[in-house]
Amino acid sequence: MGFLATDQALARDSYYDATAARPTPQPPLQGDLACDVAIVGAGLAGLSAAIELADRGYRVAVLEARQVGTGASGRNGGQAIAGLACDLSTIEAQLGDADARMVWNTTLEALDLIAQRSARFGIECEWQPGYLSLAVSARKGRALQDWLEQMQRRHGYDTTWIAPAEISRWIDSPCFHSGYHDPRSGHLNPLKYTLGLARAARELGVQIHEGTPVTAITPGSTVRLHTPHGDVHAAHVLLAGNVYLQGLAPALADRIMPVGTYIIASEPLDPALLQRLIPSRSAVCDTNFVLDYFRPTADHRMLYGGRVSYSTATPANLAASMQRRMAQTFPQLANARVAHAWGGFVDITMNRAPDFGRLHPNVYYLQGFSGHGVALTGLAGRLVAEAIAGQAERFDVYARLKHRPFPGGRLLRTPALVLGMAYYRLRDLL
Repeated sequence: MGFLATDQALARDSYYDATAARPTPQPPLQGDLACDVAIVGAGLAGLSAAIELADRGYRVAVLEARQVGTGASGRNGGQAIAGLACDLSTIEAQLGDADARMVWNTTLEALDLIAQRSARFGIECEWQPGYLSLAVSARKGRALQDWLEQMQRRHGYDTTWIAPAEISRWIDSPCFHSGYHDPRSGHLNPLKYTLGLARAARELGVQIHEGTPVTAITPGSTVRLHTPHGDVHAAHVLLAGNVYLQGLAPALADRIMPVGTYIIASEPLDPALLQRLIPSRSAVCDTNFVLDYFRPTADHRMLYGGRVSYSTATPANLAASMQRRMAQTFPQLANARVAHAWGGFVDITMNRAPDFGRLHPNVYYLQGFSGHGVALTGLAGRLVAEAIAGQAERFDVYARLKHRPFPGGRLLRTPALVLGMAYYRLRDLL
């Protein structure tokens, strides 16, 4: 089964699609179209950029090969967390302290942006504040506390440290040693948020064409995007399709890898039980490199994710294997029925830092969110809109980050990554 077929199969039992009402599909492009900015991909990054550009008076068209939010934007774990997928030291090593501080501050701005857009456009996305990062051992707890103290000292990161004696007040699980609570981060229903952004973009005059794959790009002072039933001519183009660009921009393909991640949603639980399990109703991640993540939903389910695949092959017996992982964390849920099991692919970079830049002076791209994109995609859309409008300072800070292709070439890079991740899984067990 090919990548896209595997991805579509993983989408069939999504809890989000089962609970979010999709509007009438937007029609595919028919005939030629001229606009100021054409955006490839109707996910969080592309729609965010569309809103920002429309606010600035640009004529914007968004081209989506399938439906709004069918990629990672509408299927992820819903956790909106301060920071990046990589440690801030990775950014400091490349950009220096001042620009690394700017990057950190933009990740906080990204969280504020979710609240601002939800309020402005009336998006009911089930936002719940609170995030717990929990260590699974004393060794990992000491490392987490050292990191947190450094972040508080250098960046004023305001969180609550949870000592081992206090951990049971925050989570009713035998698996965790210590951790911290971040009140500014939180979680939401990502598909409802993405659909809300699409509605907002349309209200601002943005044209959205679903079922419109871009098959080729002809660069120039006016960029031409080729689609099956018409071409788009634009002064600027943004590629925001991540792993779903499927060869449209070969220069970008080797810098990211598709990584499968898998999620289950339990049947509705007794609200009192769910409250005992996570009293703050926060989103939760453990501190393993190959981590598990989970959160309560607005309709009283446990949403539990993890079990990543670096080979793009879907694990066998997905629902049952994920239910076992959930029961290891919460023995109280050993008999909880799995109502939905789904997954999808996120795009990771070698260093887990985001990859923003330009292929040509007027062709921009956003990729490499590395599983940390619920909030950061929104900020990325704002930065690229600033750059198109002639204020590229913040975008160019991100664009200065250096990225290497995955080793092994097209044939060997996936086996090499699988072997590398096996090493990190072993480290997580120590």
